[in-house]
Amino acid sequence: MRVALVHDWLNAMRGGEKILELLCELFPEAEIFTLFYEPDNVSALIASKPVHASPLQRFPWARKAYRHYLPLYPWAIERFRLQGFDLVISTSHCAAKGIRVPPPARHVCYCLTPMRYIWDLFDVYFPRHGPRPLSSLAMRLMVKRLRRWDVATAQRVDFFIAISEYIAKKISRYYGQSAAVIYPPVDTEFFTPGSVKKSRQYLIVSALVPYKRTEIAIAAFNKLGLPLVIVGEGPEARRLHAIAKKNITFLGWVKNEWLRQLYRESQALIFPGEEDFGLVPVEAQACGIPVIAYKKGGVLESVVDSITGCFFEPQTADALREAVERFDPIRYETATVRKNAEQFSKQRCAEQLREFVALKMAEKNG
Repeated sequence: MRVALVHDWLNAMRGGEKILELLCELFPEAEIFTLFYEPDNVSALIASKPVHASPLQRFPWARKAYRHYLPLYPWAIERFRLQGFDLVISTSHCAAKGIRVPPPARHVCYCLTPMRYIWDLFDVYFPRHGPRPLSSLAMRLMVKRLRRWDVATAQRVDFFIAISEYIAKKISRYYGQSAAVIYPPVDTEFFTPGSVKKSRQYLIVSALVPYKRTEIAIAAFNKLGLPLVIVGEGPEARRLHAIAKKNITFLGWVKNEWLRQLYRESQALIFPGEEDFGLVPVEAQACGIPVIAYKKGGVLESVVDSITGCFFEPQTADALREAVERFDPIRYETATVRKNAEQFSKQRCAEQLREFVALKMAEKNG
């Protein structure tokens, strides 16, 4: 069986790329199709596969300014030709699900989220009075066309998989399609509790992009004066550095071994954004540390209130600050926190994906 894996872009190893990496293990002969590709920024497993990048790869400033080409994504993803493949699996949070799949191949979309840039977070990414008014104006002129394309291409998908019940509801709302739920993989064999002594620090692990709301945590910890370590990079980095006081440390992205150490020695993970599922809170719990999270989104499916973490609302710096002030690390047992994370293991995800694909391909052949 010839398998094609379609991914939005490959320039870092985040949650979506970990799903793609697992699919590479399940389908070792698969070929990968993507809009942008930076081989030095992905895992050795992904880089070992045949990877086909779109024409956008050769456009000016594609490496740093790839998001600015959003209006061209439909054109680029539809230029791929997938004749001869039996199964196409797209891992999509943007345009990958819009790939054209010639019959009789089946298309399974593992949907990370419907395209947030044009739906529920449009005003966050393209504010009317933001720092790039011309870019925002251009997107406001194009967004209706992009939404029509996004809905129309959902009809090309034979079967949707959602990363959470939260996202399954969005797929139903925006696309009118049902979706099975298979939680994404967390490497619970690597992320484990350790014997390291706890420090006073709290931890954020996040891409520094608008919807992650890292500025809420910075404002809260500016007042608290407690040490906060931020792991991650992104277009918001300069602005966030400028508003952070000296008790807040930025590390950029770090290797997994260092990240595991940071989880183990932190008091808790701070999670201020509304996330589709959120691998990071599960990684933290796998290391035995609790999570302090905004009470909305996929995190409600992975964190158990007062057992493996606690929530705050509304989504403000003051509400988060009050939650940290109430937080008592003694009440959270490492073994209990760890046990909750084990239900989201990589092995469990692999088994469910294998069974889902086998069932759907059998239905086709039957």
